[in-house]
Amino acid sequence: MQYRTLGRTGIQVTPYALGAMMLGSLGNPDRQQGIAIIHRALDAGINFVDTADRYGDSEEVVGEALKGRRDEVVLATKFWGPVDDDINHRGASRRWIMEAVERSLRRLQTDHIDLYQLHRPDPETDIDETLSALTDLVRQGKVRAIGSSSMRGSEIVEAQWMSERRGFERFRTEQPNYSILDREIEREILPVAERYGMGTLVYSPLAGGTLTGRYRAGADNDNFRSARTGMRHFRDERRLAVVEELIALSDEVGVKLTHLAMAFVIAHPGVTSAIAGPRTMEQLEDTLAGVDVALSDEVLDRIDAIVPPGESIGAMDMVYRGPEVGDPSARRRPETQRSAA
Repeated sequence: MQYRTLGRTGIQVTPYALGAMMLGSLGNPDRQQGIAIIHRALDAGINFVDTADRYGDSEEVVGEALKGRRDEVVLATKFWGPVDDDINHRGASRRWIMEAVERSLRRLQTDHIDLYQLHRPDPETDIDETLSALTDLVRQGKVRAIGSSSMRGSEIVEAQWMSERRGFERFRTEQPNYSILDREIEREILPVAERYGMGTLVYSPLAGGTLTGRYRAGADNDNFRSARTGMRHFRDERRLAVVEELIALSDEVGVKLTHLAMAFVIAHPGVTSAIAGPRTMEQLEDTLAGVDVALSDEVLDRIDAIVPPGESIGAMDMVYRGPEVGDPSARRRPETQRSAA
């Protein structure tokens, strides 16, 4: 297994990271299987594990699995999303950050987190409030480095400037969505992250399962994830039509579609590591079988011809778009200022 430097932190991580979202109640509720999957990934050489406090009991599964092996792992987790019904048990306020980190440390059974990430931007909290709290955690030794996730380019720049202006720790990483079907970050996010020396840990390189080959154009496409979550992107005919082209390409070049998809995202010079999120040991073994796949320029050019650089085909349902996109009222003037047409 090769290693890459996580931004300018000096921390060495593998190009494939193990995402633990599906190891626990949100995916595979069998804890022993989850622990076995984590152990298999570590034995195969993966040293980067990513989870979040809102992923059900995932942090607990990770904590159990890392007993006696904590020093082998660059451990990342995230805060922001609601974890219960308490209105203040969410977001990016100092009040919640200080409590959230203690909860994560207990569940992970560790005294420090290597990478503590803001899971989504919090429009209701000043970024200096968030950075100030995270800086204190670094100085206390509870966190080694801090990162962001799903930030826009302008938000990344604002956070970097705030850190420089106030003397805060700065976000060392960004975690965006990236796959062959979702290439928007090539326009702005990846260049901005590179400019500030940030590592990039990309999630959903298989487009939420769409690039596994299990979802086909014209098929029913009901299985575990689509039926359980009700996600529409598994049935997006635009995306599925492109998947058919990618399946034809993978067959032609003799590279399995999942391996093609993973190799594509880590080929970008702005990507440090890609998160593989298996639910079963079979899925992990498939990922591990493709770790040595490297795509030629010719194959990358063929992919560019199918999905142009910087473009996306539809979008995954869970991708954060920001309130100005998600809330229709943010895009419309008051009714009294609109014509009746």
